[in-house]
Amino acid sequence: MNVPFVDLKAQYQTIAPEIDSAILDVVRGGGYILGKQVTEFELAFAKYSEVDHAIGVDCGSSALELSLRAFDIGPGDEVITTANTYIATAFAASHTGATPVLVDVDPVTYNMDVELFERAITPRTKAVIPVHLYGQPADMDPILDVARKHNLIVIEDACQAHGARYKGKRVGGFGHASAFSFYPAKNLGCYGDGGMVVTNDPQVADRIRIMRNEGQSQKYYHDVKGYNSLLDTVQAAVLGVKLKYLDQWNQARRSHAALYDQLLVNSGVATPKVASYAEHVYHLYIVRAPERERLQAFLKEKGVFTGIHYPIPIHLQKAFPELGYHAGSFPVTEKAASEIVSLPMFAELADEQIHATAAAIKEFYQA
Repeated sequence: MNVPFVDLKAQYQTIAPEIDSAILDVVRGGGYILGKQVTEFELAFAKYSEVDHAIGVDCGSSALELSLRAFDIGPGDEVITTANTYIATAFAASHTGATPVLVDVDPVTYNMDVELFERAITPRTKAVIPVHLYGQPADMDPILDVARKHNLIVIEDACQAHGARYKGKRVGGFGHASAFSFYPAKNLGCYGDGGMVVTNDPQVADRIRIMRNEGQSQKYYHDVKGYNSLLDTVQAAVLGVKLKYLDQWNQARRSHAALYDQLLVNSGVATPKVASYAEHVYHLYIVRAPERERLQAFLKEKGVFTGIHYPIPIHLQKAFPELGYHAGSFPVTEKAASEIVSLPMFAELADEQIHATAAAIKEFYQA
């Protein structure tokens, strides 16, 4: 049986007439830049995320960077985030001129270790970026307590957590601002790239709207040095259709995860744990696997395709020699990076494909 890691065509086929109609409306209407569909999607996503404002941008990386810039984070400042995340989280800080400061993660959830976060704070620390990694919310209450104590800006990286809840509330509304990515494989993905900043602060929302559009408060009036970071109208139209199905798709992912959990008992891999405060949306289903490379090769022979998120931690990447970290700096992250495997996970995944994946894993370890 063929089990792809992700199947974007399968999702399109379930909503093809709506998607085709939405794209055609943009083409016929001619509003290709900041068309009405952008505004409509921003309003819908803000309502869905239980926040006051949503500002569409070109990608999740821009959403993170512009969120920091909206609070004047820049040279001389430090921004704390986790070593176990996609490198764009750290790039967002470094592109402003600030220094990313990394901390290790909780060995169960893979999200920020709050005690290590507080220890990393210095007089130069201005912000923290907790990451809702793999679709599981970070433990926001203690993070917010520490941030308030030290007067820090909190920017949530929710790029993998569309629709996830922390203690019953959607992620995105806890920090001063939050960033989402609409990369095609995300739980809510477009057909190119896109991102969103959400916030409850109207002044922050206004600043980001200006910065994303070349610093313009109105056409040809440039109030600040801005960027060309606009959410494309076609992508907004696609996302507007897909948003209606997001909760349904997230529930499907949770059902798939539950089946994986059941089938992988005593299989040889360690399945993910969900924190009591979290409603996980399983952007990724991560297991810890001995002999990872051999397992992946075996699964590929069986037609099962997997991923690794992420094989090289940020502090060991060639892009960040100036941070001064080394092997051993973040042992929890490094051990996870050597063992984690991402199994096939998408809303349209069939139970038969999950059974086939689990059976192949058991065959490998019991051989």
